[in-house]
Amino acid sequence: MGIQWPRVCSHPPYTRTFGPEAIELAASVGLHADPWQANVIDVMLGLRRDNVWVCFECGIVVPRQNGKGSIFEIRAIAGLFLLNERLIMWSAHEYKTAMEGFRRVREVIDGSDDLRKQVRKVVNTNGEEGIELVTGQRLRFLARSKGSGRGFTGDCNLLDEWFAGTAQQVAALMPTVSARPNPQIIYASSPPLDEAPEEDGPGAPLFSLRERGITGRDPWLGWFDWSADLNIDNPHDRAKLGERIHWYASNPALGIRISEETIERELVSMGPTEFMRERLCVWPNRRGSMNLIDPKRWSQQAERDSQLGVDVAFAVDVTPSRDAAAIVAYGTRADGIGHLEVIDHRSGTEWIVERLLTLKARWNPVAIALDARGPAGSLLVELERVGLELSPSDPEDYKRGQLAIPQTQEVAAACGQIVDAVAQGTLVHIDQAVLNVAVIGAKTRPLGDGMAWARRLATVDISPLCAATLARWAFETRIDYVRDEYNPDTNIW
Repeated sequence: MGIQWPRVCSHPPYTRTFGPEAIELAASVGLHADPWQANVIDVMLGLRRDNVWVCFECGIVVPRQNGKGSIFEIRAIAGLFLLNERLIMWSAHEYKTAMEGFRRVREVIDGSDDLRKQVRKVVNTNGEEGIELVTGQRLRFLARSKGSGRGFTGDCNLLDEWFAGTAQQVAALMPTVSARPNPQIIYASSPPLDEAPEEDGPGAPLFSLRERGITGRDPWLGWFDWSADLNIDNPHDRAKLGERIHWYASNPALGIRISEETIERELVSMGPTEFMRERLCVWPNRRGSMNLIDPKRWSQQAERDSQLGVDVAFAVDVTPSRDAAAIVAYGTRADGIGHLEVIDHRSGTEWIVERLLTLKARWNPVAIALDARGPAGSLLVELERVGLELSPSDPEDYKRGQLAIPQTQEVAAACGQIVDAVAQGTLVHIDQAVLNVAVIGAKTRPLGDGMAWARRLATVDISPLCAATLARWAFETRIDYVRDEYNPDTNIW
């Protein structure tokens, strides 16, 4: 039998799960889960102590015909008849795939007297297909587009064929669950078709999801990736395609509904690249970095007991939608290693100015930085009104606690400097989830001859990373000019 737990797997811990109940319900209506499917369902329906799903997002990458569609069927049936979810949306890249899911779920329900009598109506209108229960609960089937799901408020989004997902579709679908108390988004796919060089092109969100799943540090993501440990561009690895160990590692349904003979025929008929992607689930090598910071390197530089030194710089950043903001501190320890720490991260912006004034009074910082050309630029007027001064153009006139506003070229330089610091191991962080998620999910945009963090292309809140980048820049560019300044009010040099 194929390996029932994937080679790459990460998920938050859960205290209990609805998995067994969902599997039992599905089995009672003739939908029997494989062991690997039951393993995924257990995690997917795992709960925290406050009865919220541990996995706000769950990604499943497995070769075709292994049965990932059955996981969607079990999740949809459980959502309707066990979990009392009001609206479940099942979407696919192509209309015919969404309709295949519709037919399968309908057959399961029609085959059960207990489930069928709870159905008020089945809608077969083209583009409006769905199932509605007598309680008003609904299961809708959609072909995805950049506007799919707009206008709906759902409890669960089931996104099939996510190899073709785009940033626009994420923007349309993500807000549909924002107002629900316990929402969940589930992705199922084989790997992207190619390197997806465009940051907003098909497949880019799946690459981003994978990067978050690999680190195992995303506190809201469950990741199940049955990819063989092979490099699609390595000739030596291409010579291993006949080795059955890779077949069993990447196909959990091998020995259940897929046979060795079937895979042997595919190996003969397909080209190496197609066989590696379609049957062994090997990912294409990403052309162009979606994230300049290596997630593995970042995770290795976590030191939860690290402490800020005496000298510190702060920076603030705001999301483009202004629904959240972050204040981050940076300073060097006695051993010369840089220390990053998120001081505050909250929703909205009304709290920022008062918080910065409190931090300034407590720490007498080297500087307080913000990007005037970004969303945080709107804070400048109020910050100056409450007494914070802009740094002068002449570095010899720098003073502690002044506002440090980078020029365009300095924003690009700051991005490159923090990337280099991580690569060279000259900074640490204290393993905070909001900063980890920002680093893992960040994308870049060209800025002059360099790069900067792309706030509007990111699928996660990257304000902590943007603030961390500016905090380090402000510290490093100003510390030599203000270190010997004595403040009698704080007794700090």
